[in-house]
Amino acid sequence: MKVVILAGGYGTRFGKATDLLPKPMIPVGPFPIVWHIMRHYAHFGYDDFVLCTGYKSEVIKEFFNNLEVYSNDFTLDFRGEGAPRRTVYRTGSFRPRVTLAYTGQDTMTGGRLRRVAKYLGDEPEFLLTYGDGVSNLDVTDLVKFHRYHGKAATLTAVYPPPKFGDLKISGNQVTDFAEKKGDQGAMVNGGFYVFNREVLNYLENDTTCVLEKGPMERLAREGQLMAYRHTGFWQCMDTTRDLDGLQKMWASRAAPWKVWTDDYQD
Repeated sequence: MKVVILAGGYGTRFGKATDLLPKPMIPVGPFPIVWHIMRHYAHFGYDDFVLCTGYKSEVIKEFFNNLEVYSNDFTLDFRGEGAPRRTVYRTGSFRPRVTLAYTGQDTMTGGRLRRVAKYLGDEPEFLLTYGDGVSNLDVTDLVKFHRYHGKAATLTAVYPPPKFGDLKISGNQVTDFAEKKGDQGAMVNGGFYVFNREVLNYLENDTTCVLEKGPMERLAREGQLMAYRHTGFWQCMDTTRDLDGLQKMWASRAAPWKVWTDDYQD
């Protein structure tokens, strides 16, 4: 089953960081966040990816064109005539298939998906997510849930992560302080989808179609959209504060989204 990753946005909330890098290429540890997302899917056996690129697509293409040397130790032998001879010492098991598709600078999410439909093959289902969120979601169970209910689309419902502590105040005195647990209030769309191919018919055009508006709203009205409830870890990298939190988790060698078994790389 193909995994489509929407990786074409500007990431304007990151200021100068995205002057040089598209948001999916902002590193968490030594590798960009999109690499973490792909490792997560590959752990569950889904390692055939279609990346919808746009802003600074050349940066994403350059990274994956050189993924082998970025991910492994290697020797370059410049002795002798001609180009240097490269010997790669493989240190990891991550060897995905990646289709890199330029889907436009300002194309909306639904339009990006519509433009890569030709790369999805003949399979009846595909996975889709964004290039800026990580989770410890059990993708196998998500797909099982989708197939069980038989509807056209499944989204993953999550609790947004807490940002502030709860205070109880009497007069001006704080009588209780507790960090929020992240399981209060309404669940939100966590951005990990399973779609049947028929969802492609809900995409009105390839430029202005926003997946989360017309298509998803119509699927909901028609009773074709189901929610898989995930109460484990989920974090979207929307701000530099979010990035700092992810960096600290990775540096601690206890990142909740790291479900694969290769050693950490500092």
